[in-house]
Amino acid sequence: MAGLQPLDEELNSECRALAEALRQQFEALGVSVRRYATRRYLNAGTLSRYLAGSRVPQWDFVQNLLTDVAEDRGAAVTPEAMNLLRALHRAAQRTSASMTKAVAQLQQQLADADWEARRSSARMDVLDDALVQRSERIADLEVRLSLQPLNPGDADEQTILAERNRLAAEVTRLRAQLTEAQSRAQLAEVRCELLERQLALVETQRGIDPAEQVFAAVESVRHLLPEGIRPKVLLVDDQPANLLALKSVLQVPDQELVAVSSGQDALKELLQHEDFAVIILDVQMPGMDGYETAAHIKRRAKTRNIPIIFLTAIGTDADYSMRGYSVGAVDFIVKPFDPWALRAKVAVFVDIYLERQLRSSQGRPPAITAPSAG
Repeated sequence: MAGLQPLDEELNSECRALAEALRQQFEALGVSVRRYATRRYLNAGTLSRYLAGSRVPQWDFVQNLLTDVAEDRGAAVTPEAMNLLRALHRAAQRTSASMTKAVAQLQQQLADADWEARRSSARMDVLDDALVQRSERIADLEVRLSLQPLNPGDADEQTILAERNRLAAEVTRLRAQLTEAQSRAQLAEVRCELLERQLALVETQRGIDPAEQVFAAVESVRHLLPEGIRPKVLLVDDQPANLLALKSVLQVPDQELVAVSSGQDALKELLQHEDFAVIILDVQMPGMDGYETAAHIKRRAKTRNIPIIFLTAIGTDADYSMRGYSVGAVDFIVKPFDPWALRAKVAVFVDIYLERQLRSSQGRPPAITAPSAG
């Protein structure tokens, strides 16, 4: 019998436990992967992935495998064996479903950011054309004023001057709109880059928790970083239960979580410590809300480059998103949040932070920074 593919070393505990149980059952059959795949009308590659743990099979496959092994032994499947495999399968499936949901969520956010980038680019083209047309018309009017000796107060002169002034006002307005469109396009491009990194992190995990990769990333560059460098994440939410949930999702070795319950406390914390890798900021808080808190953070030179992820229960439609981006947010995540998506987002910003610290210690400029508001 041909050997099975080795288990992926980066599998999480749930997927590994299921894969090991399936392999034990399969090896009892004493047949090759290809032969059993033919018997059960399966693709041999798919069967190999089931047994290697890189894909969670449907329950029917598990049940059929147990039945085949029992028949081969001339005995019925025991309830204990069935219940054990069912429990392992459910645990692995929950992990897989969460990853699938996280991927879908990040893909939608990437699609939205890409659409915003394309829309802003198209708007820039329209505004640029309008500016060129009006500027050329103003130039024509200036030539007419210089070539035609008009008497002061003539109707023709007044008409030309009025049109020129109107066009000049339009040029000023269009330039402001073009600047805004350029800012939106730049922000959308940065968001696309960040979301692509977040997606890549989740899609390539095949069961490994992104939080574990944060730990691995820190450890891989620990010897290169200045002494005492440790990624810190600032959590800001007025609800203790939400802070507890955030901590449970993001707690990993070598990453410090600092939790505060108000915008004022967040600003106080940032006055004392300015080296946070990322801030997760609740939008709806009494007193100073997330938008106002973010605006204060971005006004300070020492904290304006800290990326902010808004945590919101009110959706991410255009109005809310643009208000958030205008005060410096680089990302949104909606409550109730998906743990995998949140971990992936934080992991990417921690990775950027570590990269920035490493480059700074080596005297090199950062490769990417969070965009500033405005």
